[in-house]
Amino acid sequence: MGPRDDARGHLRKAGEFLEAARLELEQNLHTAAASSAVLAGINAKDAICLRLTGRTGKSDDHRSAVVVELAAAGPAGKALESAFRRLLGMKTAAQYQAAPLARTDATKAIEWATRMVDAARDIAAT
Repeated sequence: MGPRDDARGHLRKAGEFLEAARLELEQNLHTAAASSAVLAGINAKDAICLRLTGRTGKSDDHRSAVVVELAAAGPAGKALESAFRRLLGMKTAAQYQAAPLARTDATKAIEWATRMVDAARDIAAT
């Protein structure tokens, strides 16, 4: 498998996590929805970077991906930095903290993840 195949795999996972986030939101599972949205965004970032640069990082420090990886992906990556940064800002609250997230937080996370996944789909189509 090469970068293009890996990009397609990450794009499929991104779509699956985004769909899960939407279903979880419908079931009022706000924290789970936000967590799934974060995972959708991370996989979309991986798909974008693999498609445009042929590589993506696999560290636990996803925040470094905002600056280094998305910037290396050119204008398409740069345009997503803000959405990805905001999405990653919810990662700790959604996945590690005890307090549940509000519906508004989950809805925002899904909006940002949707932007990331839509961009990844557009880039994969080129």
